[in-house]
Amino acid sequence: MTTETAPAKRKVPVLGDVAKAAGVSVPTVSRVLTSSKYVAPELRERVMKAVTDLGYRPNGAARATRSGKRSMVAVLTGATSNYGYAKTIEGVEKAARQTGMSVIIAVVESDEEDAVNAAIDLVLSQPVAGVIVLEFDRPGLAAVKAFPSTIPLVVAGGGTRRPKGTTGALIDERGAGRDATNHLLELGHKTVHHVAVPTMGKHSGRTEGWKAALEAAGAEVPPIRHATWDPASGYAVGQELAARDDVTAVFCGNDDVAIGVMRAFMDSGKRVPEDVSIVGFDDQPHVALWRPALTTVRQDFQDLGARAFTLLSSTIDSGEPSGSSTVRPALIIRDSTAAAN
Repeated sequence: MTTETAPAKRKVPVLGDVAKAAGVSVPTVSRVLTSSKYVAPELRERVMKAVTDLGYRPNGAARATRSGKRSMVAVLTGATSNYGYAKTIEGVEKAARQTGMSVIIAVVESDEEDAVNAAIDLVLSQPVAGVIVLEFDRPGLAAVKAFPSTIPLVVAGGGTRRPKGTTGALIDERGAGRDATNHLLELGHKTVHHVAVPTMGKHSGRTEGWKAALEAAGAEVPPIRHATWDPASGYAVGQELAARDDVTAVFCGNDDVAIGVMRAFMDSGKRVPEDVSIVGFDDQPHVALWRPALTTVRQDFQDLGARAFTLLSSTIDSGEPSGSSTVRPALIIRDSTAAAN
């Protein structure tokens, strides 16, 4: 049996490291970086070379703390227009506004190192007091791993716990996935098929909850079907499922995919919920108006953003990581689910 040891975290370079590498004083480095006073070209060149060689990033958060001006926080996110992302950012902004703080948003375009570093550099060039990272996707996960530990940081995402020393505003997706699956099993469906949305390289909490509920009930665990964020991908998977006679219940990774799956079943001549029951995840505003209205899991993303800001504010004020906050979403039962026929 072997024990894996976590790799040592790379030391974040500070002004003193730059000064030592350049062979100058710390005040000289500071003058070069702030352009506050004249510095001889030869010294400036040595300082900038040291900055590049060490990968030093000017720490706007540290400057803000020293000056007592902590009026800005940053949100690092892989997207801004998707429903969950947009609502979480809105929750952060509303909570920050109530305390007189402003919010800047930096998009991490991919999980590639250059893209992650570019977003982090953008954030650190501003006098931010702390950072909230939306860990909904691979770019968000990469940003959490790469962000310097010298700056207060809170993660907003799914799950029920965070590694020791980190703070998270969390949604219990696993528990909600169990609830959705158990609802379908209690309606008499022998098993529940699952259409998953993209993840961070592992199963999402909602997928884990689906599987756990089936195993606990002694039900068959069907192969996972995978969709993208595009509702059309849900439609394509739905066509495959609708071609089978043994599919009576489907749990989808989000509402957009659920609507695509539902439309595919209806276009194939099958009725929802008389022939097949369908459950989504998110409770986007339009799904209550769909016909039949979609049974789904209600994730309160605005609350997630507000909780993330509250935790970050506490961490900034105390100088110590706050405890994480976890909320279990509610199952909203509507017209798309019914007893097995």
